[in-house]
Amino acid sequence: MLIKQDICRVNKEEQTMMTREEALEFGMSFPNVYEERPFRDPNWQLVRVKGSKKAFLWIYEREGYINLNVKVDPEWRDFWRNTYDAVIAGYHQNKEHWNTIILDGTIPDKEIQRMIAESYDRVTDSPTKRIYEAVKRIPQGHVATYGKIAEMAGNPRMSRAVGNALHKNPDPEHIPCFRVVNSKGELAGAFAFGGGSVQKELLEADGVEVIDGKVNLEKYGI
Repeated sequence: MLIKQDICRVNKEEQTMMTREEALEFGMSFPNVYEERPFRDPNWQLVRVKGSKKAFLWIYEREGYINLNVKVDPEWRDFWRNTYDAVIAGYHQNKEHWNTIILDGTIPDKEIQRMIAESYDRVTDSPTKRIYEAVKRIPQGHVATYGKIAEMAGNPRMSRAVGNALHKNPDPEHIPCFRVVNSKGELAGAFAFGGGSVQKELLEADGVEVIDGKVNLEKYGI
C-alpha cells in the first residue's frame, strides 16, 4: 500500500552550498519585493515587501558563513532548529519569531527555499498562503475542484492561480494537493508529484473511488 508521505514528497536533492547570490535571487523572485542595503554596510542585504516595507529575508556574512534571517511560524520554529544544527534562534532579532539559517552546506536548497517562502508568507497576505490553507481543509475521503479552492481562498476567479500554487507545493505531506481535481472531477495528468497514476493511488488510499481517471463530485466533492 502506498504511503502518502512517501509518494507526495519532493525527492530530496543533493545537499549543496547555497550562495549569497542564489539566496537573494530566490528572495527577489516573490511578487512586489525590493532589495535594500541598510546601515551603509555592503555586508547587509534585506528583501522587503513593497507597501508595508516589511523585511522577510536578511542576508549577511558572519563568522565566515553567509547567514539568512527568516521569519517563522512559532509552531515550526523549534522543528527547524531541532532538524538542522545550522538553523538557530534569530541573530539580533526576536528569537520567538525569527530563525537564522547558516549556509554551511548541510541544509538542502529546497528546505532553505521553503523557509524563505514561509517567511514571505508570514509578512504578507499572500493568495498562495490562503490557497494552501484551503487545501489543508479538504477532509480525508473527499476532493475539491480548483474553483472550490479558489472560492475557499477568498477569490473565486483565481482558479488558475490555484493550479500554479499546487504545482509548487512546498509541503505536500501537510498540504494534500492530491485531493484537488478539475471541474469535471478529472485527475491532473501533470500531477507535480508523480503524475496522474500517483494521484489516483493516493486518492484510492484516501478512500476515494477513481473510475477512468475521474472522481464522482456528487459523492466525494465538498
